Amino acid sequence: MKYTFVYQLAASFLLSSVIALAQTEAPTTENIVQSGGRRYACKCYPGDRCWPTSQKWKALNDTVGGTIKEVIPNWAVCYNTFEGKPTYNAAACAEATANFPLEQWTTDQDILNLWIFWTNNTCLPTTNPGDTCTLGYYPEYVIRAKTKADIKAGIDFARNNNVRLIIRNTGHDFMGRSTGYGSLAINTHDFKSVEFTKRYTGPGGYTGGAVTVGAGIQGRELLRLGNQQSPKVAIVTGECPTVGFAGGYIQGGGHGPLATLYGLAADQALSFDVITADGVYRTANARENPDLFWALKGGGPSTFATIVSVTVKTFPETKAAGAVFRINGTHTNDTEVFWKGFRAFHNLSNHYVENGMFVYYQLLTDSLNAQPFVAPTKTAAQLKEILKPLVDQLNSQNIPHSLTYHEYSTFFDLYIDLFADEGSGANMLVGGRLFTKTDIRNNGNGIVDAIRQSTEASQYGMIGHIVGPGTGAPVVDNAIHPQWRDGSSFSISVLLQPTNVTWAEKRAAEVFLTDQVDGPLRAASPNGAAYVNEGNLEEPNWQQAYWGSNYPRLLSLKKKWDPKGVFYARTTPGTEDWEVIDYGTRLCKKV
Repeated sequence: MKYTFVYQLAASFLLSSVIALAQTEAPTTENIVQSGGRRYACKCYPGDRCWPTSQKWKALNDTVGGTIKEVIPNWAVCYNTFEGKPTYNAAACAEATANFPLEQWTTDQDILNLWIFWTNNTCLPTTNPGDTCTLGYYPEYVIRAKTKADIKAGIDFARNNNVRLIIRNTGHDFMGRSTGYGSLAINTHDFKSVEFTKRYTGPGGYTGGAVTVGAGIQGRELLRLGNQQSPKVAIVTGECPTVGFAGGYIQGGGHGPLATLYGLAADQALSFDVITADGVYRTANARENPDLFWALKGGGPSTFATIVSVTVKTFPETKAAGAVFRINGTHTNDTEVFWKGFRAFHNLSNHYVENGMFVYYQLLTDSLNAQPFVAPTKTAAQLKEILKPLVDQLNSQNIPHSLTYHEYSTFFDLYIDLFADEGSGANMLVGGRLFTKTDIRNNGNGIVDAIRQSTEASQYGMIGHIVGPGTGAPVVDNAIHPQWRDGSSFSISVLLQPTNVTWAEKRAAEVFLTDQVDGPLRAASPNGAAYVNEGNLEEPNWQQAYWGSNYPRLLSLKKKWDPKGVFYARTTPGTEDWEVIDYGTRLCKKV
């Protein structure tokens, strides 16, 4: 079925808009409003005099070859009506409901987010068709872009009509930047071109292997293609299979299982093909637009340009060893014993990364699942020797645990075997902290105490990545926070939310996350940082936390490359001048 019914609905809605909603041409796109005693210059929204006429939307649709759709939430088919029109379809509803928790299916849709908090929990699967389905914080329209010209048309339309613009690739986005109320979204997920070369001949002095990756390619997809080359090659990608490689991932820095060995994904970038806010197609590399090139390498997602493709380094595939380590209720029900075990595990973070390793772990208040330890270039015997200090500490303290070792002919084989798929549909807020080698060396026990305090406050836990991008790789001049070069452990704090909370309760949860969950982590790591792709939108002094000494240059480049604020992603360079008002709806500039 593949949502044929929903697409027909969208076409019907758009056609009816063109026929029935003829409007008077607005004389200006300026939109000054008063809210909370403050004056704002807002983007244009439905109902405003400056909202583009139906004729303009039709002209845009013609320009992009009919690929624009009026957004209808996927689960509208489970409700009798959406915006006054019949939408219920039992078969389509059953399909959509079955797919709700599936990560890959969600990323393949036009406008869905993996985490529903950022859609305002609107129009979720239901067994009661009489419930109400609203658009919530989804965009008004989406262009399913097929060509560079489609992307340019969308950018030009948003800029010329003062409409909020969203760039959406996969919706794998902890921080809600892939959706936005009343916006025009450009979906780049269909840009699936991939081209490998054994010898890069572009500027910058690098002459090794490389791959040019279209904006729609996802992490596991790229690794699989690399594994099909002769000889096989590896690429620095994220650990999660559905992360869009060429978009927000690399623009935010991009950690992953090979980052300790080779550096962050942004460190591998050789050239970008982009469309900037003025609608111009540009190449950014060491020779052309080098300042833009620098900013795109870690300066923030959806901030400086829309990525069409990126060229990055590849590396020869190598053997790899992995391990799975657990402490949980099958081992001990003694909370203090459990936290002694976690202390032994986490205090060795520097040791792991100094041996070229990456560790992905999930921590709850009473269980630790470290799956996997990743040791590229190592055998299982070598990995066992590296982990001997951990095992010795656990045994000396009589801490029950399980630890198994695995060996693979390639990193890709390890990745497929030991990294599990993730889900979709969670309703949560996230924060987190990058702990440096310096802080772990000086205050390892204090950091573990803070992690315990944080997980107990959230009543859930956190997702951990032990990764040291500055350990074995040469330093690259780019926009990432300099503290990543001393990084050792990065934790994502998680605060689960019910789906029926009020706006006031959401705001209270954000404050609780910032103060009670993330506060102890910040206090324990004075040399730490935060990560712009997996962080807290209420992060105090976010400019310093996300970019450190690089922020002033990034702010200057934002003003150069996007002076009108066409691109917006919260807590990225230049957004301190903007605010989303009226209960998370209107994007406005402070005046």
